[in-house]
Amino acid sequence: MCSIAFAPAGQAIAKSPSKKQTVSTAKSKKYSTRSSQYRVNPEKTKSMRPVKLHSHARKSARPAVDAEMFDSFSGKSAGNGNLSIASTKALVMNQNTHEIIYSKNLDTPTPIASVTKLMTAMVVLDAKLNLNDQVSITDMDVDYLKGTSSRLPVGTTMTREDMLNLALIASENRAASALATNYPGGKARFIQDMNAKAASLGMMNTHFEDSTGLTSNNVSTAMDLAKMVHAAYQYPLIRQITTTSDYDLNVGSRRQPIHFHNTNALVRESTNSSWEIGLSKTGYISEAGRCLVMQATIAGEPLILVLLDSVGKLTRIGDARRIKKWMEHNYSTLTSHNDGGIVLTGLSMSKTLGDEAN
Repeated sequence: MCSIAFAPAGQAIAKSPSKKQTVSTAKSKKYSTRSSQYRVNPEKTKSMRPVKLHSHARKSARPAVDAEMFDSFSGKSAGNGNLSIASTKALVMNQNTHEIIYSKNLDTPTPIASVTKLMTAMVVLDAKLNLNDQVSITDMDVDYLKGTSSRLPVGTTMTREDMLNLALIASENRAASALATNYPGGKARFIQDMNAKAASLGMMNTHFEDSTGLTSNNVSTAMDLAKMVHAAYQYPLIRQITTTSDYDLNVGSRRQPIHFHNTNALVRESTNSSWEIGLSKTGYISEAGRCLVMQATIAGEPLILVLLDSVGKLTRIGDARRIKKWMEHNYSTLTSHNDGGIVLTGLSMSKTLGDEAN
């Protein structure tokens, strides 16, 4: 009997943020082949069929795609109860047993956008830097690659802890960049440590070139990101920050604090819903599509969800909702089979699931 071996996470810093946080109720190619083995129960996976999104679907009116995929527990497969996921790459895994419940293009390297910031946070915390130190936004932190905007002008100074909050809650690129700029050894050393951390976690198909995710050269796979989410979950501060709905911060000489909200709508609505989210991070650049990774307890089980390259603004949220409803509807079926599992390598498993799905 085999299971996924996750490398131990670095030492976490459990200090809570010092700034006031308010809770809102708002609605809303150099990759190596993995040799690890995984336990897969074919009785649990053979009925799961991913949705094919053809090129015309991507080019057509996106609201129609979102509306079609948004809120049915069985997606397009309402007739037979199969789980259908619109995201191009996806993974649903039991965090405790490491059993793969659903996968789609599991080992395909892809840009990961701001999901990168989970690794950024781990590297900062592993370095045990003083979170109360003052950190400034400089011209080096301005996004000249994508030209994204920011509410943090050059010269803005705040604590390293505030920078970490803004990077993880609001996905503030200048904050994530400043964390690397103000790292011992500078950005070059920070990127080196990001890749070293990825290697230590067994993320062999992952590569980082910046701390923000703005570059499409930050690539990973659904399987590797599950390892990263599992590792990040070991840091109490990362769990606490990424599940914070809103964050108010006094910036510069402004009389009123600036309000930042969590980029994951499911976190913002979780206080008035049945979601139990333990960790969350979104991401988006055009090359990566809409991305979402989460740790969440669904049907009493701790799950890791990885949704990559979704089409449209709502599809990744729709996929997450659909997974939750499908799990709650089918949980007894999923857990009733304790025999007949087969052990396959990651590549063979991915191919088998793909063949069954198609």
